[in-house]
Amino acid sequence: MAGFRRDGGEIQYPSKSIIKNKGELSTTRLRKIALEIIESGIERVLPSNIIQESVKYDSKRRILFVMGDKFEIGGRIFIIGGGKASGLMAETFEKIVNSDIAAGYINCVDTEYSTEKIKILKASHPVPNQNGVEGVKKMLALKNEYRIDANDVIICLISGGGSALMPYPAEGVSLEDKQETTKLLLNCGAEIEEINTVRKHLSRVKGGQLGRHFSPSRVISLIISDVIGNKLDVIASGLTTPDLSTFSNALAILKKYGLIDSVPENVIEHLRKGDSGYIPETPKSLDNCKNYIIGDLKMALDAMKEKSVQYGLNPVIVTSEQKGETTEVARMRAKEIKEGKYSKFDVILLGGETTPVLPENHGEGGRNQHYVAVSMIEFEKYADRWVIASAGTDGSDFTHEYAGAIADRSSVSVLEEKGLNAIEYIERYDSNTLLRKIGRSLIVTGNTGTNVGDVIVYIFQQK
Repeated sequence: MAGFRRDGGEIQYPSKSIIKNKGELSTTRLRKIALEIIESGIERVLPSNIIQESVKYDSKRRILFVMGDKFEIGGRIFIIGGGKASGLMAETFEKIVNSDIAAGYINCVDTEYSTEKIKILKASHPVPNQNGVEGVKKMLALKNEYRIDANDVIICLISGGGSALMPYPAEGVSLEDKQETTKLLLNCGAEIEEINTVRKHLSRVKGGQLGRHFSPSRVISLIISDVIGNKLDVIASGLTTPDLSTFSNALAILKKYGLIDSVPENVIEHLRKGDSGYIPETPKSLDNCKNYIIGDLKMALDAMKEKSVQYGLNPVIVTSEQKGETTEVARMRAKEIKEGKYSKFDVILLGGETTPVLPENHGEGGRNQHYVAVSMIEFEKYADRWVIASAGTDGSDFTHEYAGAIADRSSVSVLEEKGLNAIEYIERYDSNTLLRKIGRSLIVTGNTGTNVGDVIVYIFQQK
């Protein structure tokens, strides 16, 4: 797979097997193609590829180039940030700008990265933990420890997952309060923008507060987006971008989902104090911060389209902004396909993040597994040969063990042979159990080191 640098030169991306059980899952040619299409999308948005394209450094003149913009470095360079992709981002950035990095801390889900000057600290996702808090404290402490001033530059490496991996609760709110609130919001079907609005107003760093802390130093943020529409104030809860949301908005979200009486009392008290003006709002402007989105879901889908063409197929990218309740969206897409909306194409590509609304006694499985399980039933009697695969680009579909799932007509045959009632599993959101019983369905990648959202591929072939 090849790409092009911004100076016009060609970049070669190494071909490697991202899906660890691809051999086991590739029982047909269509399955193999679907999995390789997904791999191509993930590979395209690996931070090692994206950073090398986006960042150049002239060590002699001490000039940093970011997506064509030029920054003269008068002082030292410090690295901070967090997210599922931030470890690999830090490793690659350090190789480019090693000589002038003074120090840095990154919060990530894994620490298996080769860095010398940047310390990669292990934190937790999707529910924050104390390790994450301690990491953020170390980042903030750099300002006084090194007497950082206006001549110095802060490079902030941010990716999806940064909200959970960069916790530092506001005064009067405990980490346990934030953990409980996060769990409630995740389980009630709140969208990521809503969840992050609440998180910003329970934090000392989110909603632009991290960027404000390092003022007057320049803060340059390199961001890999997992958010629909690439909204800067939503990605990782907007650590270095102005925040237009308010305490009032956060309270309204809790009311919308009936959580006012469920979240911890400290949370409600803090939000009400803010709404009454007793606690300062998040910053509404940040002159010292510059934010760059260097990778996103559209980039992955473009690579998947290119891979499809290489197989002689005719692909279409429907959207990179798919959202909504998982079951409803899967059924809507199936209906569109069966009614012939995309009949001119044999590969249909989508990206985004759906939001499952879980029943009280739900089973196991993430949104990608559930999406595939629902789709499998929707295409049960479809005449053509078909395959559908859906995966999280980070390699984690709610749990770290599986990235997503794949299904085809043979999956339906196994259902019938084993007498499995798929509807019952789907209704209690127990897709993982269903797909394990079918076999050869669950996609395993491990931590990919990136995160831009979910990718979905449908392939159809007439008999």
